[in-house]
Amino acid sequence: MAFYFDQFEQRRPEPPLPYSPVLEALWQFLFVIALVLGAWYVHWRWIASLNYDALWYAIPLVIAETGAYIGLILFAFNLWKVKDYPRRPPPQFISECTRDEAAEQRPLKVDVFFPSYDEDPELVRLSVRDAKRVTYPHPIELNIYVLDDGRRPSMKQMADEEGVGYFTRSNNIGFKAGNMRNAMEQTSGDFIVICDADTRPFPTILEHTLGYFRDPDVAWVQTPQWFFDLPEGKPLPAALQRRLGRPGYWLGRGVERLIGPIRLGEDPFVNDPKMFYDLIQRRRNWANASFCCGAGSIHRRDAVMEAALKGFADEVERKSQRQLKQMQRLTGEKSADTSTAGLLRQGMAQEEELTPYRFHVSEDIYTSIVLHSDPHRKWKSVMHPEVESKMLSPQDLLSWTIQRFKYAGGTLDIAVHDNPVMRPGLSLPQRLMYLTTVWSYLGGVWNLIFLIAPLVYLFTAIAPVSAYSIDFYKHILPFLVATEIAFMAAYWGISSYKAKTNYLSFFPINLRAIWTVMRGQKIKFPTTPKDRQEGNFFHLVMPQFVMIMLTLLGLLYAWLQYLLFAADYTLNGLIVNTFWGMNNVVALSGIVLAAFWQPEPAAASTAELAAT
Repeated sequence: MAFYFDQFEQRRPEPPLPYSPVLEALWQFLFVIALVLGAWYVHWRWIASLNYDALWYAIPLVIAETGAYIGLILFAFNLWKVKDYPRRPPPQFISECTRDEAAEQRPLKVDVFFPSYDEDPELVRLSVRDAKRVTYPHPIELNIYVLDDGRRPSMKQMADEEGVGYFTRSNNIGFKAGNMRNAMEQTSGDFIVICDADTRPFPTILEHTLGYFRDPDVAWVQTPQWFFDLPEGKPLPAALQRRLGRPGYWLGRGVERLIGPIRLGEDPFVNDPKMFYDLIQRRRNWANASFCCGAGSIHRRDAVMEAALKGFADEVERKSQRQLKQMQRLTGEKSADTSTAGLLRQGMAQEEELTPYRFHVSEDIYTSIVLHSDPHRKWKSVMHPEVESKMLSPQDLLSWTIQRFKYAGGTLDIAVHDNPVMRPGLSLPQRLMYLTTVWSYLGGVWNLIFLIAPLVYLFTAIAPVSAYSIDFYKHILPFLVATEIAFMAAYWGISSYKAKTNYLSFFPINLRAIWTVMRGQKIKFPTTPKDRQEGNFFHLVMPQFVMIMLTLLGLLYAWLQYLLFAADYTLNGLIVNTFWGMNNVVALSGIVLAAFWQPEPAAASTAELAAT
């Protein structure tokens, strides 16, 4: 069976960013400067710059700036330093991975889980075959299982043909977490490799990661996710030639001579996860705060089950105590006898479910929080820097939107109902790292304000500051320049502009997630499609398109009013808000264009261009 990604099978992932202590010291120094200048700017904004004639406008903007500055502090803390967990040789026996002196001298047992719901059995077959190619330098018991929540005979047939295990169940309670619980009840591996249906592990995944478990406190290892099917785009000369002929080709060549190579359609949804895994997650290792992201992770079964049993016991005790207090209020008794309390616990135990992986839309990060917060075991997590598997990226805007809403909604739901910042057992660095994740999804609020703010000035000539004066430039420009330079050093080796603009552009998704959680609604979403969805996705980017059109209309209106002397605009105010508005337009345009993106059969080759 042919797939669209067959043409990309020979691609190989980039190596992780090399560690440089000099570069690390440089970005730490630059971050300190940027944060000091930022504090100076925010203080000035609150104390000396507000337009008291328009506080309805000035106050929300300065609150948004303060929220963004707090996010900058947290993000700088996240990126502060690299401290990779020490690599150790792969263990030969399970006794090398535990403190139990009576542990058996036997080979390791590893289970590989492929949870599936509605994915094509032939797609899962590719993943299963790659898992069967996994190698290890010592004897090992490797078992592969397809966990089919779709209950499909075709999936069962595929598993039988490949000689791997197959589990299904009569219901879908707990979704993916419930699916994995069902499999854990029927397996006994020491370690569990979690894969999505399209996760295709490399042969080295166990050899490169099981050595971390020589530390008996390591609960799981997360490996970077790598999308090997990201569109490479077409060179600008080829794209323009297709539309304008030979003049378009030479126009594209001229533009590239001025600003460097440009590829249209390259990763239109900004799916490349390298920044997240190689920078954000990897730099949480020193705080023991990198969290599980599901696919491509390896788990110690004992850690997951121990945390589940403790959580089960704590929840039974909490609910039984609450019911006991209610009974005492009704009866007027000051204490309850032991038998009554025991009966209540027994009843609660029968009602409560044991959940190795939390029944939640974001079961991966939730389970990470539970394990990290265990005060007795102090479980460790490891972010392994090297890619050990390949996956498929969202191929259309609908799939991208579903995935981003899941991330945002799931994280915010956890923050509301079991906030990791306040959860007992976590260290201060761990709390701050989880707060960074939560805070980033709250950014939809201030991003909306940053998009609206220049519109207010462009249509009304009302400024949020007392004046766009030298004092304004003196405070804001050093902060902005220092921040950009600091990020250039921190991101060295990774292109960051698209990621920053993408963060601004998915403000509607963040706002929808915030609103859903605030209303107490359950985060619901279909599984992320593995095939490109057909149709017009323009309706998904209407908020961004409206913002672009309003900004362009506002710029035209404001400049005409200024040139005709028809309103109280100032040149400084127009310049500031023109740059601000155009930055917003550029940032939002990428996701709007992505709604119309169609995959190209193949990019034009250099030889074809040269022959033109």
